[in-house]
Amino acid sequence: MDFREHGYDRTAGLLTGVNELAGRRVVHIYKTYFPDTSGGLEQAIRQICIGTQRLGANAVVATTTHGEPGEILRPEALVMRYRATIDVASTPISVSFWRDFRRTAASADIVHYHFPWPVADMMHLTAGVDRPSVVTYHSDIVRQRTLKLFYQPFMRRFLTSVRRIVVTSPNYLESSEDLRPYRNKCVVIPLAIDERSYLTPDTERMKYWISMLGDRFVLFVGVLRYYKGLEYLIRAMPGANYVLAIAGSGELERPLKRLANDLCAENVRFLGYISEEDKACLLRLCRAVVFPSQLRSEAFGMTLLEGAMYGKPLVSTELGTGTSYVNQTGVTGRVVPPADPAALRQAMDSLLNDDKRAQTMGAAARARFDRLFTTDRMGGAYAQLYRELLSD
Repeated sequence: MDFREHGYDRTAGLLTGVNELAGRRVVHIYKTYFPDTSGGLEQAIRQICIGTQRLGANAVVATTTHGEPGEILRPEALVMRYRATIDVASTPISVSFWRDFRRTAASADIVHYHFPWPVADMMHLTAGVDRPSVVTYHSDIVRQRTLKLFYQPFMRRFLTSVRRIVVTSPNYLESSEDLRPYRNKCVVIPLAIDERSYLTPDTERMKYWISMLGDRFVLFVGVLRYYKGLEYLIRAMPGANYVLAIAGSGELERPLKRLANDLCAENVRFLGYISEEDKACLLRLCRAVVFPSQLRSEAFGMTLLEGAMYGKPLVSTELGTGTSYVNQTGVTGRVVPPADPAALRQAMDSLLNDDKRAQTMGAAARARFDRLFTTDRMGGAYAQLYRELLSD
């Protein structure tokens, strides 16, 4: 893909006046993106694009396994999709993407990678990219440890070759062994959310969800993946006097439903994939947002940000990652040990059965969101970083 072939630089609103970033083209590289997938990392890329689109033109280049290849113009960016040729260990590889990558990078002013996706590392190294490059480091590679042994030399060359590495929280920078050799080129820019990008739900839709879930429920939103800790959350629910609403779909949906059935946890409701309007309804109506991930693959937790934006108290686990940067225990909610159903239950009980505490912590979560996690703040930090890359 070449931006100039699409004339995309004319579709973005540019800053007025003298600005060295006005009209610049930034291309984001990741394995998947909306509308194919809608996980937290895709949401993070979307919000970065929203926060920086005043500066120039954003594009996201990704693979697709079931959508049509080609370009889609979304509000935040032009999305260019390449058909995935093969998928190895949740790593899609597209021959056509690899073939076009040198031209795609050459048409951009800044190439912005999103880690981890090992294929992007290899494309960068083999294409000899000469444009300023930055990587937002979302997570260590945790699960594929055997493959990581073979991949690690390429990962190190890639991280050495990019100009800057953005880490999404000081907690993750401090705890990541893989980032330790590159601390001198790391900068912390927390993820953020543009509240204006969320829908205002219809009154009738709100009434529908009240009729379905009542007015006492905790909410989990996310893809049902191995590191989300949902098994422990479900084990915490039997006998609770409130409902757990699980919004999302994924590879573990069936075994998690079996677990809930085996435990006779009738207060666990699986909602499946939900629309953006329904998500806004649920975030408005829930009593608390719970995020029980048990592995540090969970590097930040966009759902925690969403809960904070809606003024909800938060329940999360201590992973040494950004989840405990968003949620400060005793202030914005409760942080408990991972893989501990009893601790999760105690934390949820303490919020669901004490309205005053829940309201105080929810207000503190919103105040912390306003102070640290707005797209204006994040966009300004990325604008400064892009200026540094261009001036280098």
